[in-house]
Formats: sequence, C-alpha cells, structure tokens
Amino acid sequence: MASWEHTEIMIDGKPVKAQAPVIVSASRSTDIPAFYADWFFDRLEKGYSAWTNPFNGVKSYVSYDQTRFIVFWSKNPRPLLPYLFILKERNIKCYVQYTLNDYEQENLEKVPSLANRIETFKLLVEQLGRSAVIWRFDPMILTDDITVDGLLEKVQNIGDQLKDYTEKLVFSYADIAMYKKVKHNLEVSGIPYHEWETEQMEELAEKLSAMNRERGWNFQLATCGEKIDIAKYGILHNRCIDGDLITRLAWDDKELMDFMKVKIEEVPAPTLFGELELPKGAILLPNNRYFISTHKKDPGQRQFCECMASKDIGEYNTCPHLCEYCYANTTKQMAIENWKRHQQNKFSDTITGK
Repeated sequence: MASWEHTEIMIDGKPVKAQAPVIVSASRSTDIPAFYADWFFDRLEKGYSAWTNPFNGVKSYVSYDQTRFIVFWSKNPRPLLPYLFILKERNIKCYVQYTLNDYEQENLEKVPSLANRIETFKLLVEQLGRSAVIWRFDPMILTDDITVDGLLEKVQNIGDQLKDYTEKLVFSYADIAMYKKVKHNLEVSGIPYHEWETEQMEELAEKLSAMNRERGWNFQLATCGEKIDIAKYGILHNRCIDGDLITRLAWDDKELMDFMKVKIEEVPAPTLFGELELPKGAILLPNNRYFISTHKKDPGQRQFCECMASKDIGEYNTCPHLCEYCYANTTKQMAIENWKRHQQNKFSDTITGK
C-alpha cells in the first residue's frame, strides 16, 4: 500500500474521496506544532483534514484512519507537549525535526528566546527520547554580520547545551539564488546576505566535524538536500523522513512494519567465541531484535533529498514566524492574513480557515 492510498470519508452526509497516508509529515510547508497544534489534534480526532494544492488551487482531503507515524517539523514545538499523550493513546509514534537556530542578535526569526527553545528541546526529549528529537541548524546563512566562524560559535553554544540530548545535527547552506522569492524578500528587508562559495562550505564542514569530535558531542552530522559531498568529514546526506529511524522508534508496530516492508528478526545466539554474526547492514533494536534497511527515496522529492514517501498536510503562506529567509511564505503579509483567518475559524478542516 502506498502512503497516499485513497479511501472514502463522509462529509455532511456525503462520501468524499480522501488520501489515507500511513506516514504523515506535519509539515515542511508551515510550523504546525508552533501555531496549529490545537487545529491538528482536533482534526486528528475528527479523522480528516483538508488542504489546498498550491499549484492548481484544488482542495483535497486527508484521512487519518491509517496513520501510524508522524514526523513533526518546528522552530517552537512547545505547544506540542500537552498533546503527545493523545498520540500514545492512539498508538501513533512520532519524531520531531526541531530547527533550533541562533539568529537572535540579527533578528532573522520571530521565535521565543534561545534559552526557552533549548528548554523545550529537553522537555521533548524527556517525553520522546533523544533519538526522536533531531537538532537542525537550518539554514546556515552568511551576511555582512555573520561569518563562517560566527556560525560555528553559534553552533558550539547550542551544541554544548544539547550534548547527550540528541543523536543528530542536520544543517543546510542557505542557497538564496535558487529561491527567487527568498532573494526578493531578503532584499526588500535589507538583509545583506552572501551566497556560499564551495571553499566556505568545505571550511564549515571541516571545522564543524572537528568541533563535534573535540567537544565530545558525537552527533551524527548530516546535510539536508545539499549537492556537495562532504562525507570525508563524516557528514552524510540526511533523510528527514527516515525509514530507518521510523523503524527504530516503531519496530514493534507490526502494521507499520508490514506497510514499510521491514522484517524484524531475532538476533542469533553468539558463536563459540562470543561474537554476534549479523548480516551486513543489520541495525540493532531492543529485545535482541534487528532489521535490514529497506529505506527508499521518494522520487517526488528534490534530487538530493533522501526522504522516503509521506503525505505533507501543511500549506504555504501560513507561517507567522516570518523568518527573513523563509521559502514557504511568498510574502509576510500573506502569511499574516492567513494566520488571522485561521484564528477566526480555528477548527476549519483547513489550516487557513477557508
């Protein structure tokens, strides 16, 4: 079964066709945990939500009847905390892609204080575990005031505080020229941005890798959607929707494992020499179990994106963080207008209240 298999739901007494994803992304398009947590969990209870296709304007529906796993994306997931018990009650597992940057001095983001966001990170780890909360410093942006070394100082400050609280640090290099509306908005706001040169990317990667090792963080470092190959520094191409991590967190959910075509095996008894003989590529699990990765890239994603297939339920132009480098808002005004409309109709089937 594909993650976008269709089913029928009843709306106003009439059957309506809806996608029925097993794995949900919430969301690359907007910050659902920060601004729409109450909306999302209300829609989860009602069993469906709707979204408007940004390319053709067509409204379509998403059923949550088959949902077994959710990947949350957020810069301020604190509003998510009181709702996590609902996922446990429904036997829905999750992890959080937590974008925790430090652009306070430069005022590039409208988010709570860094101290508050670090506290939120630790609170999430208490509930979900360190493997289920992933630190993203995303994007790494250069300006007249932010240098490579300046970025590394910011990362070091946060990394020292998150030591032993996460397994992974994901980052990307801000590619302004690729996104015309980002370039336009930065220029309108008077942000003196710089494009990354390959030499600067290499410099940051090498120094970040050394910092990770020398400060004892031992994070897995990974880039998101980047063409550059910096594996020689121990930095991988990331899978933000990661089939292997989903398996590690939800290996005991047979329905989900069957859907993902993952076979959970028992670890064989040790040899006479006390060694375990596991197949190549085996990933260990609790309770003497292991699996072999079956992760497959979603062909619908960007060339250098390694994510597996999922259904994203967010909408563009709805995020009030108003980050200066945002690719998801065409303009700040559109995001604010949609946010105000949502507040007037908080429990509409769409985020925008339409």
